[in-house]
Amino acid sequence: MPSSLTVEVYDTTLRDGSQQEGLSLTVDDKLRIAEQLDHLGVHYIEGGWPGANPKDDEFFRRAAAGELQLSTSTLVAFGSTRRAGGRAEDDPTMANLLAAATSTVCLVAKSSEYHVTEALRTTLEEGIAMVADSVAYLRSQGKRVFVDAEHFFDGYRSNPGFSLDVLRAAEQAGAEVLVLCDTNGGTLPHDAERIVADVVSRVGARVGVHFHNDSDCAVANTLAGVRAGASQVQACLNGYGERTGNANLCSIIPNLALKMGVSTIPADRLERLTPVAHHVAELVNISPDPTQPFVGSSAFAHKAGLHTSAIVRARDAYEHLDPEKVGNGTRFVVSELAGRSTLELKARELGLDLDGPALTTVLDELKALEHRGYHFEAADGSLELLMRASTGWRQDYFEVESFRVITEQRENGSFVTEATIKVHVGDQRLVATAEGNGPVNALDGALRIAMGQAYPALGDLHLIDYKVRVLDTAKGTGAVTRVLIDSTNGEDSWSTIGVSENIIEASWQALSDSIVYGLLKSSLQEK
Repeated sequence: MPSSLTVEVYDTTLRDGSQQEGLSLTVDDKLRIAEQLDHLGVHYIEGGWPGANPKDDEFFRRAAAGELQLSTSTLVAFGSTRRAGGRAEDDPTMANLLAAATSTVCLVAKSSEYHVTEALRTTLEEGIAMVADSVAYLRSQGKRVFVDAEHFFDGYRSNPGFSLDVLRAAEQAGAEVLVLCDTNGGTLPHDAERIVADVVSRVGARVGVHFHNDSDCAVANTLAGVRAGASQVQACLNGYGERTGNANLCSIIPNLALKMGVSTIPADRLERLTPVAHHVAELVNISPDPTQPFVGSSAFAHKAGLHTSAIVRARDAYEHLDPEKVGNGTRFVVSELAGRSTLELKARELGLDLDGPALTTVLDELKALEHRGYHFEAADGSLELLMRASTGWRQDYFEVESFRVITEQRENGSFVTEATIKVHVGDQRLVATAEGNGPVNALDGALRIAMGQAYPALGDLHLIDYKVRVLDTAKGTGAVTRVLIDSTNGEDSWSTIGVSENIIEASWQALSDSIVYGLLKSSLQEK
């Protein structure tokens, strides 16, 4: 593999990725995601299948009208070859592809004998003609054409002659890139590399690869395909896609660029990979996978004290690459496995001056609390409050005198929760009552009513998630519960924790920490 090799990155998140179960994109979502992909610097963005649904039609119409301004990427329309027995110039799919007004079109073509005879129910000769006619017609209309050879790897294993004939027909008709697709996702890396190498030696056009992840080998197969001569990779950001997903661009790009010496997106944009991956995850409303390689929040997180003490001396001791190259960062996760070096690094990260005795105190307290069921690696807000308290800091935003929570079922069958809270803010004693759809919601409302005038920053603080976990299930309804609350002020987000046999108490611990941490961040930002 030449060291100067350049591979085109073709993103299919907006089409293949959107087939993931539970993932639904509006047209506005698709436009915003396309902007992010352009910001990242991928070469091609597959926008969808014009004519397949009104949403994709609107997307291409709005893109052509100027709502999508791409500075780096080329927008691609996707569709199938002409119908069996028809003419390309009369085919509605061809008309829709032209109406999309993109300079480049990607055609999906049956390249497996089995799928031509059983799915299309036509002859092998007609299957080849469908590809050749469609490519030639689109080329005559001034379009650049890529061909996705569907089910290629399965078809090649059973009848390589026919699969190669399909590719040659596409090439002779003017296809620019022949993309070998592992549509069922069952190919393994040694077969992927062997088959791609054979195809590259037998065709003159450039070869691309498109792998699904059903065998958990999609990224490995893509890298193997590039080693064998593929010069285009088709994949999805964050590995989105039907069934178990497509090959993950967030792993493919850095592996090629940083480990294999292959040029992909512009080098100065690699550091955009993590923020773009997370931004797109927010747009599709799927929580980012913290354990995702390269871009996950845990990808460069270190929990064991042995690791963190080594990283103090040499950052590459337990990291396979500099996380900043992909826009990520090293995190030191504090837990019962933490050693002194872990806490020292965390304190330094927070700008806290923890001396020897204070460090020992917080470490002992941390381990004791985690033994009781706390989980501070998932609760960064509560951890920071714990560490600040070890330095003598005490929150003086409010002091709770008491609170009461009542839930009643009304005549119409509905349940309503009411919370009353008595707090001291400075010299004032404040009492407030609020209704909510549960105890946490009601307590949150009452606390905000009581303190809202004193702390306007509460208006920007919102709870975004609430999780409850039973820790000792053998005790049934009397079990200890762990509550985690995620909060945001619109710019930063944090997590807080509470643990108790009483779920209201556990919830209050997490809620109170969340409010305190939010007010602390606000006061620090004002300084």
